[in-house]
Amino acid sequence: MILVDSSVWIDFFRGSSTPQVERLDSLLGIEPLAIGDLILTEVLQGFNSERDFNQARTMLAALDVIDIGGHDIAVQAARNFRTLRQRGITIRKPIDTLIATRCIESDCALLYSDRNFDPFVEHLGLRSAMND
Repeated sequence: MILVDSSVWIDFFRGSSTPQVERLDSLLGIEPLAIGDLILTEVLQGFNSERDFNQARTMLAALDVIDIGGHDIAVQAARNFRTLRQRGITIRKPIDTLIATRCIESDCALLYSDRNFDPFVEHLGLRSAMND
């Protein structure tokens, strides 16, 4: 299973050409993809028109939706944040820490373009879907 981050979905819906969007295009309809509940919120809140919002909502509804948080993930995310901070790395977005932790704990690859996830790959075992 591959979880797709909002950083990739936003580029996808904007029509941007990035390696991550190309990877997403190659995976759609072929590999099982998921979206997190918090990621779904981040993506959908960016649409200005009701029409675009509804089209994106319909398309994303075809994906598995993963609950990102919960007690155990919240505690482990705090541990992961502290581990990285002890290495001199501060992750500025708590949502990214939760997303990375959910993927690590669920052994799920993450397709992302936000560099906040790189330390999780380098130090904590997060799998990047660009490398799978």
